[in-house]
Amino acid sequence: MVTAAAPGAAALCAGLLLWWAVERRRGAMRTRAVLAGALPEEYGQREVLSPRAVLARWWGLVRGRRAWLCLPVAGVVALLGESPLPLVAGAVAVPLLTRRLRAAERRKEREARADRVVALCGALAGELRAGWQPAQALSFAARQTGALGEHEAEVLAAARFGGDVPAALRKAARQDGADGLAGLAACWQVAVDGGAGLAAGLDRLEAALRDHGDQRDRLRAELAGAWATVTVLAVLPAAGLALGAALGADPLRVLLHTPAGFGCLAVGGSLEAAGLWWAARIVRGGESA
Repeated sequence: MVTAAAPGAAALCAGLLLWWAVERRRGAMRTRAVLAGALPEEYGQREVLSPRAVLARWWGLVRGRRAWLCLPVAGVVALLGESPLPLVAGAVAVPLLTRRLRAAERRKEREARADRVVALCGALAGELRAGWQPAQALSFAARQTGALGEHEAEVLAAARFGGDVPAALRKAARQDGADGLAGLAACWQVAVDGGAGLAAGLDRLEAALRDHGDQRDRLRAELAGAWATVTVLAVLPAAGLALGAALGADPLRVLLHTPAGFGCLAVGGSLEAAGLWWAARIVRGGESA
């Protein structure tokens, strides 16, 4: 009885915690509205939300915490299997999935910054051909593209007041995904010291960076099949459990409540994790190459 009641209590606690987070966020939003003087007249009335608005609010709450969705899924499996072990597995999966999602977000930010650097080179070359001075063109292009990030003020100040623009650009190039700014710094240095055309150098730099981005996209398209294989390997155990349940074999009871099943679960889970790690390592190695 205690084993069967534990998953239900855990699921109830998770639901209460989520409800508390929603109410706390709603109270914080109303407090900010009061301080800003933007609170509607019907503040004392309870707001009636449509199901779509409720779903939108819940999605906004969990969108930045998608890894925590492992807990309710694990709670459902724990209820079906009448064992707390799935909850333990879900708790262990939360930090692992959080790390993976953060790595994916960093990769997207890195690629977006690289694309902004390419746009910066193109916009700067176009403004120079339009007759703008380099400092003015850099200021306009940087504000339009946002490629300089947190170093924008430093670079623009160096360009406006005669500072060391190449050094400021090299410092900005240390940002993840902003390696192209080092090429921009080299073009600027050559144009200042040797009198070479800055626009022509920027055109070649933009072409090289754009070609690099195209190679990245082609490689990702070629590796899409490999990632699909990894995904299939990850889903196969769950599909097998669902098929066994559909046939009436009750695989959760066998795996969670019998010594032989628990041994199979431990060995199979270890082999599954090792296989996924190895397959992902191979694919990431291809991406790095």
